[in-house]
Amino acid sequence: MSEVMTPEVMSPQVMSPQVSTPEVSSPDRILPIVLKHVQVREYVRELTSGADPGSPAPSERELVQHFGVARMTVRQALDALVGEGLLERVPGRGTFVARAKIDVQVRLSSYTEEMGRRGLKPDSRSLLARMESAGPGVARALEINEGDRVVHWQRLRLADDSPMCIEDAYLADTVVPGFLDASLPDSLYAELKRRDVLPTWGEDSVDADVAKSDEAALLGMAEGASVLRIARRAFAGSLAVEVSRSTFRADRYTLWVPLSRPNTPVTPNR
Repeated sequence: MSEVMTPEVMSPQVMSPQVSTPEVSSPDRILPIVLKHVQVREYVRELTSGADPGSPAPSERELVQHFGVARMTVRQALDALVGEGLLERVPGRGTFVARAKIDVQVRLSSYTEEMGRRGLKPDSRSLLARMESAGPGVARALEINEGDRVVHWQRLRLADDSPMCIEDAYLADTVVPGFLDASLPDSLYAELKRRDVLPTWGEDSVDADVAKSDEAALLGMAEGASVLRIARRAFAGSLAVEVSRSTFRADRYTLWVPLSRPNTPVTPNR
């Protein structure tokens, strides 16, 4: 009798799909993803660190070739450094290491005092010094009559031999008699102290503007570049001693205004 062979039935094996589990890195193995424009920015920052003001920065073309990125990426990196005040663009010439800005606290002090406090060498070049008749604005500010005699002293103010501002100072002749008879002083406030009329308080008003052609030539900047205009009235007690109008390079100057909360609540007028 022949033997019948029964085929062996195999249980089907269910294959579970293989799911790859991503490798979890320990914190000390996580590498930050650095954006391209950040890489370019930090490369240029390190490259220009310690360079003299006015030194050329790498050109956009050089950076595009070095990093193999789009020009827009390079421009974004350079824009950030310009915004930080580390670089400055000169139209038609390129991008250069910027001069450090000078922060000036709003307080009643002379230009000479402010520059000396920052370790800079203050200097001035007189542009004009003459006796004039007070116009309506100057007369009102100095609390004198229109047409009264006033000293007008205009100077180009320098810091470490670089032009910083143009200053026009007006003083009543009755307050500083004989001011123009001798050689002009190195410091106006030192001369006022010698005459016992050193200002003890004052008020400043600040406006943003653009440089006119004659101002731009004196300040060594492009016509239409940003400037800060500061108008000051200074008093010795109740005596109006000085009225000045100063035009500062905005790319070299930062105005620092300390603030504090008033001791009593301020109630708006209704």
